Amino acid sequence: MSRFLAFVLAATTAVSVWAATDLTVRDIPYSVKTDAYSTDRLKVDVCYPDSAKDATVIVWFHGGGLEGGAKELPSALKGQGHVIVGVNYRLLPKVRVTDIIDDAAEAVAWAVKNASQYGGNPAKTVVSGHSAGGYLSMMLCLDKSWLGKYGVDADSIAAYIPFSGQAITHFNARKMDGIDPLRPVIDQTAPLYWVRNDCPPLVLITGDRELELYGRYEENAYLARMMKLVGHKNTQLLELDGFDHGSMAAPAFFILNSYIRENLR
Repeated sequence: MSRFLAFVLAATTAVSVWAATDLTVRDIPYSVKTDAYSTDRLKVDVCYPDSAKDATVIVWFHGGGLEGGAKELPSALKGQGHVIVGVNYRLLPKVRVTDIIDDAAEAVAWAVKNASQYGGNPAKTVVSGHSAGGYLSMMLCLDKSWLGKYGVDADSIAAYIPFSGQAITHFNARKMDGIDPLRPVIDQTAPLYWVRNDCPPLVLITGDRELELYGRYEENAYLARMMKLVGHKNTQLLELDGFDHGSMAAPAFFILNSYIRENLR
């Protein structure tokens, strides 16, 4: 477990390291699903440097409790030389949580298979997201069946770096089944259910344990502990002192950019 002092990270900003112009293509369909809701919703935006070659690809899942939100291309990731894929997925209660995880897997598979046309290197793909997006990142990392369905080995992803993701069964998925958000459940839609020792690097980032949503830090801490106990050698847990569930994203983006500079360049 690592704690980061708020005043240090708050004073630190990611400096652009890329001189090229970022280009953006919006509303690219990524799914083979043909129902009206899917064809309307299942699209990505892609931001990429105009002269990118061998670039890291970041697949970014938005937050919103699996009930809201929309695809985004975070400004903190722009100007860093990345190919950024901002993903829309279907939402509760129109679909079940398993449908959303399936959408997320299909989007990552699309990114891996299409990265090269934007100057990205599929072998340098990083899957990330905030809150609900962090939860989806964890699920794709630990339960290999989701990406496997679309012909991608979850272990071929360079790293998974979820921001404040839920490690137990998502609270809004539980709500659909009449379960109180404060009643913890671990079923097959919980990342914790799938702990394994042979997955790629997993960097778990949360806000301050006293300021986070529900027990989000403790969930991530338990996941990190179980990953260590099963023998995974590359799980990190980073707690951002002084930051709550929403504000933790700003320093977490700095960590994400730094991880890529240090490990994938």
